[in-house]
Amino acid sequence: MKKTTLLNSQLSALVASLGHTDEVTLGDAGLPVPADVPRIDLAICPGLPGIEDTLTALLTELQLEAVVLATEIKSVSPGLHQRLLAHIATAASAQGRDITMSYISHTEFKQRTGHSRAVVRTGECTPYANLILCAGVPF
Repeated sequence: MKKTTLLNSQLSALVASLGHTDEVTLGDAGLPVPADVPRIDLAICPGLPGIEDTLTALLTELQLEAVVLATEIKSVSPGLHQRLLAHIATAASAQGRDITMSYISHTEFKQRTGHSRAVVRTGECTPYANLILCAGVPF
């Protein structure tokens, strides 16, 4: 049995398979998933699991270089936006490296998910609660 926090075997295998700059989309319950991108569906019911808990678990194993958010999160879900920024700042401090933040329109975001190695669907129901995580390297 694993000793680390991330117990989901699909998520753990995904993180282990990533190379530098590979992308993973962490999405809310309503984010469309392109047909040719693998979906890891964690959603149980509205709110479970939440995007923040899922991000926290992923960051126990994922070296993060950059994050992309939809611009709309700033105005539509400002509380969640600020909490996600805090999670990213904590991750940057823990890994001893800055994490680049960028924003694109939600339309562009949905198109970019087509480049992800996988889309992880959570039960989150907060509008625009989606992140694209860009893998870094720990060396």
